[in-house]
Amino acid sequence: MASQEMWQSPIAPGLSWYQATVGERPTYAALDGSRTCDVAIIGGGYTGLQAAYHLAKSGVSVVLIEAWRFGDGASGRNGGQLGTGQRWWPEELEEKIGYERSKALFNVAEAAKHHLLDFAREHRIEIDYVPGQLNVAHKASYERDYRRNAEIAALRYGYPHISFMDEKETQERLGSKRFYCGVRDVGTGHIHPLKLLVGLARVAADAGAAIFEMTPAKAIRQGGGKVTIETERGTITADRALIACDGHIDGLEPVTASHVMPIRSFIGATVPLEKHPDVLPGGESVADSRFVVRYFRRFEGRLLFGGREAYTADNPRDISQHIRRQIAEIYPDLQDIEITHAWGGSVGITMPRQLFVREVMPGVTSIGGYSGHGVMLSNYCGKLYAETVLGKSGELDLFKSLDIPAFPGGARMRAPLLFLALSWFALRDKF
Repeated sequence: MASQEMWQSPIAPGLSWYQATVGERPTYAALDGSRTCDVAIIGGGYTGLQAAYHLAKSGVSVVLIEAWRFGDGASGRNGGQLGTGQRWWPEELEEKIGYERSKALFNVAEAAKHHLLDFAREHRIEIDYVPGQLNVAHKASYERDYRRNAEIAALRYGYPHISFMDEKETQERLGSKRFYCGVRDVGTGHIHPLKLLVGLARVAADAGAAIFEMTPAKAIRQGGGKVTIETERGTITADRALIACDGHIDGLEPVTASHVMPIRSFIGATVPLEKHPDVLPGGESVADSRFVVRYFRRFEGRLLFGGREAYTADNPRDISQHIRRQIAEIYPDLQDIEITHAWGGSVGITMPRQLFVREVMPGVTSIGGYSGHGVMLSNYCGKLYAETVLGKSGELDLFKSLDIPAFPGGARMRAPLLFLALSWFALRDKF
């Protein structure tokens, strides 16, 4: 196997800055031979590894397989922002599902945030946590919504950490005149996602979970009270299974594939910004109000900027070119900035951009579709799945109860229809 410095993920373009700075990235053996266990897990991202750890430490026998290397998927290549709440603001969810359920989901997200930070601290995983996040408006007409968001968070959801920023404060904190207002959240922050993933794999293995890289699942079946997973060099037989593939479900399981759609997202890392101290002087991460979100942060002196989504499996020939163009829209002085690393990956989304959790066949649960809001939720949902198996908690049922419709059009038309719909939303961002 190639060294970690030269390893290029077969499922995601570009060499990430995370990979270049993670330090030692251990390799794990591929599955060689058949296994029998209590719980089988397909997918070695945050969800699968958290489930494996919590089950194994409670004495449950676990076999986890990852198709490529741990960290090749979104868990090791994402924007690193934790956020607050779910993908939608709580007041938006409240309109759809009512206050009681919206508040319960908000509380789950807060528990997820604390779980991630506590887990890293307990297991001595250095995730390079930096506090602070800014959510900013690219249209002046959004000011009322942003003012209400800060008020509602404090008064209705018991979250006093969000404050409204007027135009002057927004521009000062960003070092840019591109946005009109925003909110500042001091109760969250951002991390080095690959460091968390590498540490999590180590912790799961130390707890007794049998974890394997370079082992794609070829098929999954249920019969006779058992779940069978076929791989190239062995079969796993288990009492139950977790599918935690998110945007990499492919054709493995049709129910998940009809509800979770992969889209491409791309990130670039610049050279250190010593000559630009006005760019995000407080070190916060940023997400803007576009439907096709632009997300960026100053991290260890560099600007890490994500902002180009592609609703096909294609990759741009030059990721840097597209990212640099979007950086220049916000920071004109950086229009010629050198981008040292540029990479992408697949993110699983659902129609309503809410989490898909369902028993897709007897004894087989699928969790995915984090829709770009999965760093803390995916870690916590892995824990919640383990607690469900152990009979300790039914908290995962909050997500199971969400109405997540399938993408229309069937397998052949789903991607073209999604492309048209999301391209329309991207066009709307401009007006």
